[in-house]
Amino acid sequence: MRLTVVSRIFAPEPSAASFRLRAVVNSASRSGHEVTVLTSTAPEALRQVVSDLGPRVRVRRAPVLRDKAGYVRGYLQYMSFDLPVLFRLLTGRRPDVVLVEPPPTTGSVVRIVCAIRRIPYVYYAADVWSDAARMTGAPSAVVSVVRAMEKFAMRGARRLLSVSTGVTERLGEWGLATHAVTVGNGIDLEQFRAEGEAADLGAPYFVYAGTASEVHGAIIFADAFERLLATNPDARLVFVGQGAEWDAIAEVASRLPDGSIVMKPRMEPEQVAVWLRGACASLASVRTGGGYDFAFPTKIYASAACGTPVIYAGTGPGHRFVDESPAGDAVPYDVAAVTAAMRRSLESRVDIEQRRAIARWAAETVDIDLVAARAVDVLASESRPV
Repeated sequence: MRLTVVSRIFAPEPSAASFRLRAVVNSASRSGHEVTVLTSTAPEALRQVVSDLGPRVRVRRAPVLRDKAGYVRGYLQYMSFDLPVLFRLLTGRRPDVVLVEPPPTTGSVVRIVCAIRRIPYVYYAADVWSDAARMTGAPSAVVSVVRAMEKFAMRGARRLLSVSTGVTERLGEWGLATHAVTVGNGIDLEQFRAEGEAADLGAPYFVYAGTASEVHGAIIFADAFERLLATNPDARLVFVGQGAEWDAIAEVASRLPDGSIVMKPRMEPEQVAVWLRGACASLASVRTGGGYDFAFPTKIYASAACGTPVIYAGTGPGHRFVDESPAGDAVPYDVAAVTAAMRRSLESRVDIEQRRAIARWAAETVDIDLVAARAVDVLASESRPV
């Protein structure tokens, strides 16, 4: 099989999409398939980072616009990737199948090109973008356009790779259940593991690692932590990443004693793992009540793989996963409930044996290589002419 992967983001850029796609690419390579990745030029700070990719993998990058945080996010940024990739797909060697990662604009371009060249494609339904757009407060007209493009991109695909039963159920509401295959999601157990260096702040700390968007509502952890300091003044809170709520979190931090809240930019997975291993608990959330409760933050997997319990605020599959696992404390999306969970974590911190038990459980449950193998099986089954 000749597979072409189309994504605005790819390794070594840290993101859930990068982890997922790299695993698929390497699984395909190990199975003897030839893979070409059409993606964007990595941020300058990451251009010297060497990604561990298989021998049959070619990564072809092109310049792209990035926002002030260095991320390919926003309509102009998407267009700066989508328009060139249209011509790259039209003129490149014909693959047997294309795998496309959202946003829906990229999926729409891939559908058009694949229809012209009679190439089957598979859409990675890692999220429902129009639901996320509604959660961010985007105008209804914008949400309608995003939803129309998303449905257009999905309905032309041979298969939709769904990361969770929640996403699959949402696709079923759009009449796409027969297209969807739930392959699941996971984390790279080589990068995230219990053994290794752990950060030390000289005080117990919590860590939120990843995007802090309106969808996630990560501001709840800053608000809860402000209350926690009244009884636990030595505690610390670390945010690693970026996102729409970054400035709001910084505003809370400015009201607290210096060093109480530490904010760090995005970093490579191995560095994130160092912060996770040193934390008394990691933090994850999905804001409740916006029609996006089916979402599942992959940072939960990373925490479990490092043997670190997670405090999850929200409902849906993330809440169920944490509640049913040995890996943490699931609470409602409520400041008082989160504060209480933080206090419980400080009062009964896990020891090294408990951390190892969590990591062993994660190794059996959230190995991204198993997910990637399922995705490659679907791709191979669809790699025949339209």
